[in-house]
Amino acid sequence: MGYLLLGAAIAAEVGATTAMKYTDGFSRLGPSLLTVLGYVVSFALLAQTLKTVSIGSAYAIWSGAGTAAIATIGVVFLGEGMTVTKAAGIALIIVGVVVLNLGGAH
Repeated sequence: MGYLLLGAAIAAEVGATTAMKYTDGFSRLGPSLLTVLGYVVSFALLAQTLKTVSIGSAYAIWSGAGTAAIATIGVVFLGEGMTVTKAAGIALIIVGVVVLNLGGAH
């Protein structure tokens, strides 16, 4: 159940960060409300996750998966360029999360 909550926390964080792109510096109400709501939901779900998943693993997965997802959304949907360096960075984030979890962050 903890990892299901963590997945939902990641989805809420990714949604909030994506909405932030459209806030125009928090001057547009709709995207601004979505951003704030998304982060509140994300942190609430992350807090619930910590009841059953270690903080090291949960935070590494939450931040790493969120970062990789946002970078991918930027490239695929928002017209940001993909460079070898950016692709390597995303790959290193994913590898880092895997290594942390294999290395006993539980």
